[in-house]
Amino acid sequence: MKLAVKDIKGQHQGELEVKFALIENGKGTQAVHDAVVAYLANQRMGTACTKNVGEVAGTNKKPWRQKGTGRARAGFVPIAAVARGGVVFGPKPRDFGKKVSKSTKQLALRKALSERLKSGDVVVVDDLILDSPKTKAFVGVLNALQVEEPRWSSRPVRTGTSRWLRATFGG
Repeated sequence: MKLAVKDIKGQHQGELEVKFALIENGKGTQAVHDAVVAYLANQRMGTACTKNVGEVAGTNKKPWRQKGTGRARAGFVPIAAVARGGVVFGPKPRDFGKKVSKSTKQLALRKALSERLKSGDVVVVDDLILDSPKTKAFVGVLNALQVEEPRWSSRPVRTGTSRWLRATFGG
């Protein structure tokens, strides 16, 4: 498959050959799912923590005697049935991370790129150099390239003053 290469004014500059075979017929959808699930799981902090009965501050003394009060028998205060007592089977810090094999990552990337290439969502720009580090200039480039909903840029944008333009677009 060949992609059109454009300059920042939207003029055609040539073609770029895609070096990998596009994935067809639903192959790789599970790999994309696994990669996304692993990415989201690896973003989790896993810092939720509660105190169990042994960690709650309190004494081992019986709060009242065993018989004769009319109340239920009680051993010590920090039990789970009492307010401010310990939590039974509460969350403890843990790692939610998942691992994805190298071949599955590669398949997921190829599948995602194949879908984007087939739908025409990829724009290749020859050289992205701006005169000034202004978002207005970058929006003008996006308009010239007829990009409707920009999601991300694969590289930072170099400006003539050797500064980097950082613009965030919603989507």
